[in-house]
Amino acid sequence: MVDCFWAVVVCAVWIVVDPDLSPTVQLLAIPVSLALAVVVALRRRAPERMLLLAIATGLAQLALDVPTNPGDAAMLVAIYTCAATGERWSSRVALIGGLAAGPLSMIRWPPQSAYLTIWTKVLQTFFLTVIFALSWVVGDRLRTRRAYYAQLEERAARLHREREAQSKAAVAAERARIARELHDVVAHNVSVMVVQADGAAYVLDAAPDQAKQALATISTTGRQALAEMRRLLGLLRAGDDAGGEYVPQPGVDQLADLIDQVRGAGLPVRFEVAGDARPLSSGVELTAYRIVQEALTNVRKHGGAGASASVQLGFGDAALDLLIEDDGRGARHELYEQGGRDGMGQGLIGMRERIGMVGGTLAAGPRPGGGFRISAVLPLRTGG
Repeated sequence: MVDCFWAVVVCAVWIVVDPDLSPTVQLLAIPVSLALAVVVALRRRAPERMLLLAIATGLAQLALDVPTNPGDAAMLVAIYTCAATGERWSSRVALIGGLAAGPLSMIRWPPQSAYLTIWTKVLQTFFLTVIFALSWVVGDRLRTRRAYYAQLEERAARLHREREAQSKAAVAAERARIARELHDVVAHNVSVMVVQADGAAYVLDAAPDQAKQALATISTTGRQALAEMRRLLGLLRAGDDAGGEYVPQPGVDQLADLIDQVRGAGLPVRFEVAGDARPLSSGVELTAYRIVQEALTNVRKHGGAGASASVQLGFGDAALDLLIEDDGRGARHELYEQGGRDGMGQGLIGMRERIGMVGGTLAAGPRPGGGFRISAVLPLRTGG
């Protein structure tokens, strides 16, 4: 509506400003004024076409000797619009046309006054050219600002998408970590409890004292499992800065207790430590403990009756070496290759993930002569 209003003004200004034009010039001015009105009315919808129409109208004025008028300001509007929103080629054409409009009009219709010197005419031409150039500069600056703001919005949207992706990745990693912890805690402790419960049921009548001992082991193991579960639930409920009651993370120092617990469940285990013990990072401590725990749990699950295991812990100069072997029948091939969708085989997957997080290596597979072997190398880091 605003453009249409100014289009009407452009049509009227020819008659209002200079009503004394000759009939011939007034007749020729009608199509010129109509063309310029169309330029103003449609400049936003088709800036490139309106620029070409404005240039054609100006050339027609030069050819038909229709003098300049304030209505020719439509050319300024067309130049500004193309510089701000038009195609790049139209912006360049608009700049060239604007720079040429002033000199051409001064040459075609020079001021008729005896008091004007050549330098005054040159100065007038210069200022007229500056006006057209400024209309292009203002439009181009607006284009630049719009592009800058669009770039900022696109960058903000990209950063938002990246933050969402990072958040999802962090959530997935935390879920995987908690899943590993739950698997290790539940699989180990529940397997111990099942073995002890079966043993207690078997000797309940013949050897009540052994049954009581098995029940005590079940009670102790259950409490340990509950403590681990409370620690994990505390991590889920509390934020990074929130306080909470946490059970200390198990480490290498607790391996002896773990092996004693496994021996009490009926699995003979030989435990050896080589090298000088040293402080380890908390990640390496927990990883070593969970690897031994999962390996011994797998022996109970898949080793069969009469199986035994050995655990060797070696402190080297730059790495902690773990070797867990058993002489049982071993696990099925698919369980230690990929793991099943039903949760079977997920322990070895968790081992690989844990060791990868601390920069170590893992080798797992059947042992020559029968049984299963797990070999892990964890880089040592002081602290913890």
